[in-house]
Amino acid sequence: MYKIKHAEFLALDIKKFVIEAPKIAKKRKAGQFVIVRANDKGERIPLTIADSSIEDGTITIIIQGIGKTTKELNAMQTGDFFLDVVGPLGKASHIENFGTAVCIGGGVGTAIAFPTAVALKEAGNKTISIIGARTKDLVILEKELKEISDEVFVTTDDGSYGFHGFVTQKLKEIIDCGEKINFVLAIGPIPMMKAVAEVTRPFGIATVVSLNPVMVDGTGMCGGCRATVDNKTVFVCVDGPEFDAHKVDFNQLMTRNKMYNDKEKIALNHFECNYDIAYEKAKSEIYQ
Repeated sequence: MYKIKHAEFLALDIKKFVIEAPKIAKKRKAGQFVIVRANDKGERIPLTIADSSIEDGTITIIIQGIGKTTKELNAMQTGDFFLDVVGPLGKASHIENFGTAVCIGGGVGTAIAFPTAVALKEAGNKTISIIGARTKDLVILEKELKEISDEVFVTTDDGSYGFHGFVTQKLKEIIDCGEKINFVLAIGPIPMMKAVAEVTRPFGIATVVSLNPVMVDGTGMCGGCRATVDNKTVFVCVDGPEFDAHKVDFNQLMTRNKMYNDKEKIALNHFECNYDIAYEKAKSEIYQ
């Protein structure tokens, strides 16, 4: 059992959890992830470790409530317990002094990019961070990134905050202004990562993405996280999760990630219906 030391919402449906996991905190490196399970009937969910404290024996994960399981996890509170937290899993980010490194986070992908941005800065890079969100209320970790970045740019799809547009437009603008970029890390929705790869490809800028396929066991045995990189099959949980963006078959990845959409919608509808019934029952008991 892994105790939740602190839980708070950072934005709508995006929640931060600080979890008691001293062994994982001691060993984890930027780019690695854990697989968590709320209870013995719960689904196993891979989540990147956003931060850790060896002193406190804790790790931090950030969850966006989209489907049934992530919404169920986000209903947990400070003092609750996760049944399983397995990790650290996956290969750590490759860190070196590239020169100027740009870290791009789309939506909750900002939380995944954050620990690598920290490591890149500590390695001596000039670090530029670009945060993308649909709207101002969904921007996360801006303050934290400003503390470790030389420059931070925020983009919103609706123009409610920062640059009105996409992270790719801001990246292209930085390139066109003459900034010599040596390395780009992009993490977020698959279409966004694919678009970033197409922006950097003509300039020959080394670009890495963190893939997010369907994942089950996290050990490479189930084969559920297969992806194609450089025309070869890889198992993202053990060979990644980070890969050369210019070699990833993003179209195949998007197709595979849609395989269970119908079942996911049914599970989410069932969960939300039961949640509403439980809430109304609890409310009626309070006011009796």
